[in-house]
Amino acid sequence: MKKTKTIAVISMVRSDTFFADKWITYYGSQFGFENLYLFIDGLDQKLPSLSKKINSYQIPHVEYSRVKSDRKRSRYISKFACDLFVKYEIVLAMDIDEFLTVDPFLKISLKDYLSKDFKSSSLSALGLDVGQHPSIEKPIDLSKPFLSQRAFAQVSDRYTKPIVSFKPLQWGSGFHRIKWKNFTIDNNLFLFHFGLVDLANAIENTQNKQLLSTGWKGHFDRRFQLYEIIKTQNAQEGDYFFKKARMFFATKRKWYAWNKPAPLKGNALIRIPKRFENLV
Repeated sequence: MKKTKTIAVISMVRSDTFFADKWITYYGSQFGFENLYLFIDGLDQKLPSLSKKINSYQIPHVEYSRVKSDRKRSRYISKFACDLFVKYEIVLAMDIDEFLTVDPFLKISLKDYLSKDFKSSSLSALGLDVGQHPSIEKPIDLSKPFLSQRAFAQVSDRYTKPIVSFKPLQWGSGFHRIKWKNFTIDNNLFLFHFGLVDLANAIENTQNKQLLSTGWKGHFDRRFQLYEIIKTQNAQEGDYFFKKARMFFATKRKWYAWNKPAPLKGNALIRIPKRFENLV
């Protein structure tokens, strides 16, 4: 049997009581809790209840605008990831509300899948922006898998991110691109973004005065459009749309953002296939 590769996972969190323990539980079960590295941004922040199971580092918070904060965070984590390659063969980095999966159809663990031999320096997963249907879905029960409670997602260029790295590299702001390098979208990987998975939690975030003071209002306004899309558009079957989306993202891009996928045109709302419902 082929040996699995050593894999580390990194994220950073601030002002969160919703996703951190879920992130720790999920990635710890995939790769081992000892291989998780979580930065808590702010000495005043409450630590996640599971933080002692992993490598957690509480660091001083420095106030920046939203855009500058994203840029600084990506640089910080990129530097840390480069240092981890002394010990690890693969390093993953993502936001605290992002969960990487391999298609359950393959009947293989995420660790075994990533341990295969890939020719690229990074991999992108197809991004699925999951939201609560405001009319027909209940608030999230944190004790149950998210995907057993949510049926809809928008296929998104924004979350088709190169979060898997096979060598030291420099992530751009928000991990949306690798600086100076192209991207490779894998056919079997999915990145579920859960920032809007619970409407009440999302609304609570929009009332955070510290976030509003650093320029988050426009971001919140844009993001909340997903709820209206879920309510008003007809969802396509996911498996029908996934291949089409990957081909578009792999070939279409803006001239000024050549190393990021271009946005899809038209309706990109899908119904999440049932086989994913117990993964996350």
